[in-house]
This record gives sequence, structure tokens and C-alpha cells, in this order.
Amino acid sequence: MELPALEGVTHRTVDARGLRFHVAEAGAGEPLVLLHGWPQHWWAWRRVVPLLAPHARLVMPDLRGFGWSDAPPDGYDKQGMADDVLAVLDALGLERVRIVGHDWGGWIAFLACMTAPERFEQALVLGISPPFGRPNPRAVLDFWRLAYMLPLSAPALGERLAASERFVRTMLTARAGAFSDEDLRAFAAVLAEPARARATVLLYRTFLTREMVRGVRGRLHVPARLVVGARDPVVRPSLLSGRERYADDLTIEFVPDCGHWIPAERPDLVAERVLSPA
Repeated sequence: MELPALEGVTHRTVDARGLRFHVAEAGAGEPLVLLHGWPQHWWAWRRVVPLLAPHARLVMPDLRGFGWSDAPPDGYDKQGMADDVLAVLDALGLERVRIVGHDWGGWIAFLACMTAPERFEQALVLGISPPFGRPNPRAVLDFWRLAYMLPLSAPALGERLAASERFVRTMLTARAGAFSDEDLRAFAAVLAEPARARATVLLYRTFLTREMVRGVRGRLHVPARLVVGARDPVVRPSLLSGRERYADDLTIEFVPDCGHWIPAERPDLVAERVLSPA
């Protein structure tokens, strides 16, 4: 699969933790790291790049198992993937950055901030519940919304689903105009590779069998804003209620008339929250 082209974006590969990570970059100035979620890669930020590149150096790595980064047969626990991000920052010589993460990239951004708070000036997280703290008891009533994770984590079936363009297109349902046919093909084509379809299975299986039950202990010290679409089918208010207690400075915002795919549906809002975080 060829890399999609976006004006002003350059590409490189860096070695970190024994793997080769693809990193897309654009702009100049203070570094801003952007982490994609599933089922995407750096192209998830295509609508945000033109808005932010005049103001910052954008660093957009493909996570382990996604895009054009290596897809090893293990290592898809989210703490390990946060350690990947920190190692990529080391390889790029970036000591302190701002970070933006969407979906699993947001979960991983939170973990990276908790692991090495001195490395992060602030965090903007989109469309995911935090890994820290306990959800409101009412959230149990919304656990059915995670049912899609079960087939994705299943042997054989999960890999078939992840490699299915039809399934990926269904999961990427969003506001009109958020994704073109070319965008959807760019995401689905990479996941069709067997090693990357397997990465999807391990990403979700690790969460369901270990991370969801165990949770993450600790406190978030990095100033952060969590932005969720009011029409997000999975991340509901019950999952987020009270999470501010587990952070020094966490603001939670719900965006009207917006679903899960915030960088594609509301790139203007993402840019505004980055450039005017208060």
C-alpha cells in the first residue's frame, strides 16, 4: 500500500524498542505529537494538518501494528505502546512536547503522560474514556456498547473482520463529508495485511482480558482536556462522570452534533482546542 500524499507532509522511519516506526511530519516550531486510533494511521490527521502546520511541528507516528510501522506478533498492551511513543520521542530528540490522541491513541497518550509527566506540556484527548479512575456505577448499563470488541478479539473471526474493507467502512461511519472513498480505502487497505489484521485482534484481546478488568492506578498530573462527541456511540457521559477527581487539571467537554471521529468530523474544533487550550 502506497503512502497517501498530503501537501507539506514528509515521512521518515525511526528505530525504537527494536522496531521501525513510520513518522509523518509537517510544519515547524514547537513539537506537537498526534496519535491515531483504530482502524486508522497517520492519515487520520489529514484534515487537521493544514490548520495546525502553520503553528507547530506536527509529529504523527503510526502506532505499533498500524500504518507503515512494524507489526510484531506481540506487544499490544497499551502501556507498552505508550513506552513505544516515549521511545520514538527519544529517537527524534524531543524532550518535551504537547500531545493529542484520538481513540486508542488517546488512551495511550494518557498513559504516556502518567508514565513520564515531565515530557508533556499538555494533552488533548479525543473520543476515549481515561484509563485511570473508576467509572460511575451507572456506566455498567452502557457496557453493551463495547460488544463490538468481542468479535474483533476472537481468533480467526477478528482477523477476517479487521481485514474486511466493508467492516472497516462500517466502523468509520461519520458525518457526511468526514471521509471520502479514498480515505476509507487508505485505512482499509493497510489493515488487510495479515500482520496488521492480527495486530487489531491483539489490541482488543489484550484490553478485554487484562486492561479493562485491571484498570490503571495512578494520577494524571499533566494538564489535559478530554473532548468527546455528544453522538459518540461508545463513550457516554456515564463513563466519564467523576474522572476529574483522578487528575490535577482535567476538563471534559462534549461536542454537540459530533460522533466518534472528531479529527475528521470537526478538525476546526481540534485545531482551536490545540491553539487555545484554556
